Amino acid sequence: MKKNKINHFLHSILHIDLILLILITLILIISLFITWSSTGIYRHVFIKHKLIQIFIGFVTMFIAVQISPEIYKKYSFLFYWFCIILLIIVEFYGYTTKGAQRWLNIYFTKFQPSEMAKISVPLVIAHIINKIKYPINKKIFFKIIIIILIPTILVAKQPDLGTAILISLSGAIILFLSGLSWKIIINSTIIFIIFLPFGWMFLLHDYQRERMLMLLKSHYDLLGIGYHIFQSKTAISSGGLFGKGWLHGTQSQLNFLPEKHTDFVFAVLAEEFGFISTLSIIFLYLLLIGRSLYLSFQCYHFFNKLIISGITFMLFLSIFINISMVSGLLPIVGIPLPLLSYGGTSLIVIMANFGIIMSMYTHNSKI
Repeated sequence: MKKNKINHFLHSILHIDLILLILITLILIISLFITWSSTGIYRHVFIKHKLIQIFIGFVTMFIAVQISPEIYKKYSFLFYWFCIILLIIVEFYGYTTKGAQRWLNIYFTKFQPSEMAKISVPLVIAHIINKIKYPINKKIFFKIIIIILIPTILVAKQPDLGTAILISLSGAIILFLSGLSWKIIINSTIIFIIFLPFGWMFLLHDYQRERMLMLLKSHYDLLGIGYHIFQSKTAISSGGLFGKGWLHGTQSQLNFLPEKHTDFVFAVLAEEFGFISTLSIIFLYLLLIGRSLYLSFQCYHFFNKLIISGITFMLFLSIFINISMVSGLLPIVGIPLPLLSYGGTSLIVIMANFGIIMSMYTHNSKI
């Protein structure tokens, strides 16, 4: 009886899914240990910032979960154009570091608007699809493609290839899950293949092309473009079954491994905690994905089901691309590992996504 009251309180009052919350918390706790290990002499500063990011992330999630799906529908276009305006502002007034202009300086911190586009694009597309009658006609299809292309191009220009890919995929996944006809899928694939050489020549930077071509090479330019992936693979392979121990990784502690607290955090995990621990974190991710899909199947309303499924597949792709990237199976495109990588905007957006998932599920019967 007491358990039923607790479940009712979490589900109906707080709109929280307890299993999802526990899995998120476990991964975030692990992320604190990895951040501590990977940030060297500045670890106290990074941990302080990480704790603040986690706190803001949970607050954002709890706010997002209280918002009903009807509100998300109603203001999806407004949110989308707000993101576009921010991306345009970044184009002219953005903060530049390491050759990339991706951030806006807001008082005491930097903010990356491109992360918000990964929420706004699926929401607005799901809203459009939810209003129309099936099947999706060519007019609606091209309208959605334009909606996807605007933020994708703006982000790719920063340049941020990884986020641009995820934004385009976030829209494409919603389109595919909505029951897009195979005729449109096949025709779109043919057009994409035709324009691929033009994108290769005119949209990608030289270093991005070199990173992709590096997968075909049998050797690495160890002092140049191949340095990152060589150090990452060395760290992963040297971890063995049980790892070298927390704070005892050579590649990470001696600063051979670049971007070790952000994009390459999985390599730090593999080196210091070993193969068993990497399997454990992958298992936690699979539980997180499985639970999210289960919540999607429990929804009666198409919009709710579509949003949860879209966010979940995007989570899977982000995890898959990052782990494949640091393992040398895919080119390095700068996609962080969800919940584990250090990064304020990325973490807050991910937590907002989980809030949206829980909102779609717990508010399901109220629409």
